[in-house]
Amino acid sequence: MVDPPDLYGRDSCVDPSELRRASSLRDAAAAEETPPSSSFSYAAARTPRAGAQTRLLLNEDLPDDAASERSRRSSHRDRFLSDAERLVALDPRRTRESFARVDRREDQWAWHERPVAAILEALDVDPKRGLDADAARKRLAQNGPNSLEAEKKAPIYVIFLLQFTNVIIGLLMAAAVASIALQEFVEGVAIVAIVTLNAVIATIQEHNASSALEALQKMTSPQCVVLRDGGRQVPIPSEQLVAGDIVVLTTGDIVPADIRLIFSSDFKVNEMILTGESEDVLKKYDADMSRSEKLTADNMVFASTSVATGNATGVVVETGMKTRVGSIAALLKGGVNADGSQPNCWRRFVDTYYPKMTPLQESLHHLGVLMGTAVLGICVIVFIVGMVRDNADPKNPSRPIWLNMVMVSVSLAVSAVPEGLPMVVTICLSTGTASMVKKHVLVRKLAAVESLGASSVICTDKTGTLTEGKMTAVKMWSDSVVYDITGTGFNPTGDILRNGISQMKVSVPVRTTLLSAVLCSNTSLQQEESETGVPMWVPMGNSSEAPLVVAAAKAGIWREEAMKLYPRVAEVPFSSTRKMMITVNELPAGEPRMDMLQLPSMTKYVVNVKGAPNYIAQNCTQLLRSDGSVTKVHERDRTRILEAVDDLSSQALRVLAVAIRPLDKIPYADDEDDVEAKFEALCAPLIFVGLVASIDPPREGVKDAIHTARQASIRTVMITGDYLKTAIAIARDIDLLQNGADAETQAVDCGVLRPRNNVYLPDAELDEITSQVSVFARAKPEDKIEIVKSLQRQGHVAAMTGDGVNDAPALKEADIGVAMGIAGTAVAKGASDMILTDDNFCSIVSAVEKGREIYGNIQRFVCFLLSTNFGEITVIFTAIAVGMPNPLEPLQILVLNLFADGMAAVALSLEKGDGTVMSERPRPRSEHIIYGRLWVLVLSNAFLIATGALIVFTCGLYWNFENVLLNDITAGIDANSGEEAYRNVVCSRWMGMGNGWQAYSNCGARSLNGTYLFDESIRSLNYYESDDLLCYGGDYECVSEGTSRSQTMAFVYITTMEMLRAYTARSFTKSVFKDMFSNKWMQMAAVGSITLTLSVTNIPVINDDLFGFAHIEWYEWMFSMVLALVMVAFGETLKCLYRRRDRGKLRKAAEAEYAGMVEEIRTLRNHIEHLEDKWETQMQQLRIRVGDDHAFTHSPNGNSTITSSSSGSSEEGAVPL
Repeated sequence: MVDPPDLYGRDSCVDPSELRRASSLRDAAAAEETPPSSSFSYAAARTPRAGAQTRLLLNEDLPDDAASERSRRSSHRDRFLSDAERLVALDPRRTRESFARVDRREDQWAWHERPVAAILEALDVDPKRGLDADAARKRLAQNGPNSLEAEKKAPIYVIFLLQFTNVIIGLLMAAAVASIALQEFVEGVAIVAIVTLNAVIATIQEHNASSALEALQKMTSPQCVVLRDGGRQVPIPSEQLVAGDIVVLTTGDIVPADIRLIFSSDFKVNEMILTGESEDVLKKYDADMSRSEKLTADNMVFASTSVATGNATGVVVETGMKTRVGSIAALLKGGVNADGSQPNCWRRFVDTYYPKMTPLQESLHHLGVLMGTAVLGICVIVFIVGMVRDNADPKNPSRPIWLNMVMVSVSLAVSAVPEGLPMVVTICLSTGTASMVKKHVLVRKLAAVESLGASSVICTDKTGTLTEGKMTAVKMWSDSVVYDITGTGFNPTGDILRNGISQMKVSVPVRTTLLSAVLCSNTSLQQEESETGVPMWVPMGNSSEAPLVVAAAKAGIWREEAMKLYPRVAEVPFSSTRKMMITVNELPAGEPRMDMLQLPSMTKYVVNVKGAPNYIAQNCTQLLRSDGSVTKVHERDRTRILEAVDDLSSQALRVLAVAIRPLDKIPYADDEDDVEAKFEALCAPLIFVGLVASIDPPREGVKDAIHTARQASIRTVMITGDYLKTAIAIARDIDLLQNGADAETQAVDCGVLRPRNNVYLPDAELDEITSQVSVFARAKPEDKIEIVKSLQRQGHVAAMTGDGVNDAPALKEADIGVAMGIAGTAVAKGASDMILTDDNFCSIVSAVEKGREIYGNIQRFVCFLLSTNFGEITVIFTAIAVGMPNPLEPLQILVLNLFADGMAAVALSLEKGDGTVMSERPRPRSEHIIYGRLWVLVLSNAFLIATGALIVFTCGLYWNFENVLLNDITAGIDANSGEEAYRNVVCSRWMGMGNGWQAYSNCGARSLNGTYLFDESIRSLNYYESDDLLCYGGDYECVSEGTSRSQTMAFVYITTMEMLRAYTARSFTKSVFKDMFSNKWMQMAAVGSITLTLSVTNIPVINDDLFGFAHIEWYEWMFSMVLALVMVAFGETLKCLYRRRDRGKLRKAAEAEYAGMVEEIRTLRNHIEHLEDKWETQMQQLRIRVGDDHAFTHSPNGNSTITSSSSGSSEEGAVPL
């Protein structure tokens, strides 16, 4: 950041007279104690443009569609935009056309034509002090937040109505209408009630999930830095920005509002969101725009654009929807079709409110559509067959056959599609992302959760991610002398020692190095109060400059005082290409000295340079000696400098070089605006002053996190700008490079990726390097992109971390872009899929683990729902195909799918990890959510569900009719006689082992030999047992009763089976008894399923009149539930076989690995024996060559010697070999 006092000194971008005038006006207003007008008007800053026509012209050289498409690929577009911003950026041509239509009234766009002083006066603000908190609060209350109109959030009633857009729900509602139209009120109303209840539950869940995601998005709301309450730099949410705020902008910031510049330094902004042009635009505070017809003013920056380089300060002139992007977005609201026509109201409704789906949700949706389409075809076939065969409903003989077949077809359709799947996926993703917040991970895009489970490579920065990011200067080097710096952290207490003697007050190189480094920094050291109330020192600005400022403060050199004594007159900001930062500071008049360093007598300015040692050393022609003299640099001096850099780097220290250059005048024209020209004029020749080495200790837990990732078959790749030796040292320290690892093959300088004129190697050669290298040193932002692309070509799913504006393309290119929440710029955060709120590598690994758990849960409940739905389809289709009655009615299936299955699926979505997900390999990128083994489990369990249900239903029919086919059950019944014919039927029912088969019928309605068995007074009884007949009274008929009892048995079996199946679905391999009761939600789902089954099958009126169930005997309950247990046991047997096969594979793999190790040992032993034989042969040859006059001895320590026999002593004449 730029320190406020430095912005308005000799290098002030505003004419001092204008500032004095604005300040005097403000002081006069304060003296009169006249508060700002409550009507807060900007009229004073606007100039009437009487009779002037709009001069906003489209540039002739704006890109065409193809060029615009290419420009949209640039880094600054590759970021997450708000809804209104996306509307503007979506179509650059329409946006440019809208520029011409924007109403340029005299009070709207004249800010760029007025003097800064007039604007500051109108906005009633002091540029050095900023607004006070009370004034900002009043303006915020009056003008509203600085935010664009967000996309309309769907009201809860709209979410409710959207639940009825499902095709299957539509079929159900059509069936309900048909039932009501035919006076089947109970069934019709029941269908409507159940569908409505499901819609209410889904609405509540989606609303809660949406609210949770909205809360997460608010946590990532952009921030900006303003001057408040006397000139303090204060970070605030951009929404709280008001007109008149003084905003400090630095590289990587997103411009929060329309701002008139009052200071700028090498300030370039990307305005592609407004103009479609990808080239960065140079902005200057003093640009004359009074006669300019450019599309955007050069002395202003506009909301939603991004800062590419440099820094600036400006005053906010427009906020919210009054900004340029807000006005254009307002014009574009509503959108148009591709042909330019306005969309219809339904399309606008869907575009506005229909939820966007992630790739996983889309694939599952497509799976459901395919299933539904296939089953709809089956439904048509079943309908035609039923109509041809005159299949009547034995439970409702008065119902027309066509309506009966419609209801059967609806049953098939309902059983085919897992209605609760979209809702459960949403719940799983939203609850999973909410839980990630506790692990310091903010997920910005739900699709990232899906990718996390497949990530196989994590490419990470070093500083602040693998390390603490709290760099501390520990050593200095100058003229071959090493100095130790004591103290830790950012506390400016410590000393600078040489051989234990303090040097910070007496050493010219020490003080010159620190003073020059401070003058060439934009970071200040401030004391703040911690959360516990304890004062603490905090660096405000760049983390790489913090150790320099702290070390200087230890020597009594404070930046604020130094900047007043040596005011800055020019600056060339650091860039990844220049690798250094340069400032020009003016010396006190008549004092050609820099602290203790005497400079040439004509010196008026001093150039201060800090940056990469190799870049600075090559530009130095002189060297500061330890005695304070300056001499010419010789080649041996450069060699010593680079050797010192290597030595310090090998100790995991980050090294910066410092150099100076005395000037008698500025070596470029006063009106020179080209930063590169300034750089070339200032960067050489330099006087080398010294090196400062800082250490950034590894974060706690990083070593364990890397080990965890390695166990999960995830490669960790460190990409850093440090020297190769520094990078290797740190990599070894955190176990990224394990003991014995060959650093020459696993660590490279990124220069090898682009050996010839910065041209990258061919893909094949690049892939060979990235396939084995874990440490990339001296990396540029563009290197990250090439590394990611190379890894992706090899089939990896790559996560990439980044914090700078230049990292945005790499973050976008990666499968998972991870931005730093603390050190990250707004552009980097915008381009990312997730944000680390603590900038910690450990959080990435935790997020991967959680992502795998979430994906595993989705697989579990998708397998569960598909197996149950496939089973229900098979049951109904098989029964109808063979001529049996319909085993399940639509209402009964709805209860199963929406409640029994739905509760279990939600419980599976909330399943906790079993601790083994990080011992598995990442899933392949191309792997479907349901693959080979899982399809086997799905289909096998569906087969078990269907087989058991058909067995139970068949037994139920046989026990109630002594027949199972519909034609046999209704044989002899005249369908044209309706319900009366069914009431006269005598059925045969199995009454248990003690009673055997017994006939039963509606005896009150049936006559034997012309007389009724019971008179009218007895007909109201439920049933009466005679010697030869079980008699029922009322409207009872045995065909309907027997069918309902059979359906009840099938329903009990399926609910029991699916409840137990939910327990087995918790793991694809582990036994159902392993941690069976660890998921409390599963216990609640089981209790709910049991309660539901008992309620709908036993509560009077609900069981028979509403759902068509009937009372069944205890042995029928037992038979249904025991068979469910048996079928689950078969399913567990299949899992057991898989476990045995997996153990066999592991055993074979271990045996093969062991055999390989044995073979390697055998080969190594043979090699050693061969070397020994070779050694002995060479020794014998040596003896022969030496002759008899010398004796050969082999000492115990392994050193061979030749001893002269004439010496008389083997010790005196020993010659080592």
